[in-house]
Amino acid sequence: MSTLIKPENYTPLVDPKQTELAIKQIKEFFQSNLSTALRLRRVTAPLFVLRGLGINDDLNGVERAVNFPIKCLGDARAEMVHSLAKWKRLTLAEYEVEPGYGIYTDMNAIRADEDLDNIHSLYVDQWDWERVIRKEDRTIAFLKKVVRSIYDAMRRTEYLVWESYPQIKPILPEEIFFIHSEELLKMYPDKTPKEREDIITREYGAVFIMGIGGKLADGKEHDLRAPDYDDWTTIGENGLAGLNGDLLVWNDVLGRALELSSMGIRVDKEALLRQLELTGKEDRKELYFHKRLLDDTLPLSVGGGIGQSRLCMFLLRKAHIGEIQSSIWPDDMRKECHEAGFSLL
Repeated sequence: MSTLIKPENYTPLVDPKQTELAIKQIKEFFQSNLSTALRLRRVTAPLFVLRGLGINDDLNGVERAVNFPIKCLGDARAEMVHSLAKWKRLTLAEYEVEPGYGIYTDMNAIRADEDLDNIHSLYVDQWDWERVIRKEDRTIAFLKKVVRSIYDAMRRTEYLVWESYPQIKPILPEEIFFIHSEELLKMYPDKTPKEREDIITREYGAVFIMGIGGKLADGKEHDLRAPDYDDWTTIGENGLAGLNGDLLVWNDVLGRALELSSMGIRVDKEALLRQLELTGKEDRKELYFHKRLLDDTLPLSVGGGIGQSRLCMFLLRKAHIGEIQSSIWPDDMRKECHEAGFSLL
């Protein structure tokens, strides 16, 4: 279990009843803004998929998916989704979505290997979205345009919260700051990736760190990424590899950076082959999803996930994600949180 952060003199700014109402307001308002900004239609998503098709997201490649046998399919095993990164691309193809338009959905997942702390839970809820793009859109400039649209929706939602609960003052800066993970390494070579994230996000308030997944000049990745959804090897306009990144905001309650979203331009055929080779995952070429991509039957796309509970936690200035969502927490964590002035659902 990770270290629990217990802010000194913490007092929730909204009580439990107000919190439940605010969560509803935030979720309804934000997803409407997201849909309008990126031209997305809502679709229904699966809670689990069949194992062995390559559809489930394997995240960093080490997390175990919760799975179970299906009696009516001869005990074939299904897996709880980790995210819907690949499923969404298949759905874009199935619905024949045109370039410039896309889909979004409510994704609910169980991540049994998660290290539990203030921002990590066994239960994950996020808006998963995906949009069809053209070949000429596979650029850093286009990625930044999408990021700004999402960030602006977050700022509008923060204003809504302020109107409803004046004690919660807006703190998000007008503009989000962009930086590549390689540039961040050069600025703070003696710091860990998480320490670098804290330093840069504290300074700018909201940051999008690009190029996550590939090895940097020090031979290490800023963070791990699966090889078959985000494109983290294609060289962008800045001469650095990576058409993806993480959106972070400064969480003043916890005194650390908070990741609200991970997104990126997805792999095309060339990037997929390159990243499978780099990670030693070339056997995946025989899986259903990967065959579809290599056969050019899936559209080019950009997509990502936006944490629902994390966004609510940030906008309501909560100290623990367990104040937003119901989950399972260790008894000692519940006790520590209660003694620190906040109770977990």
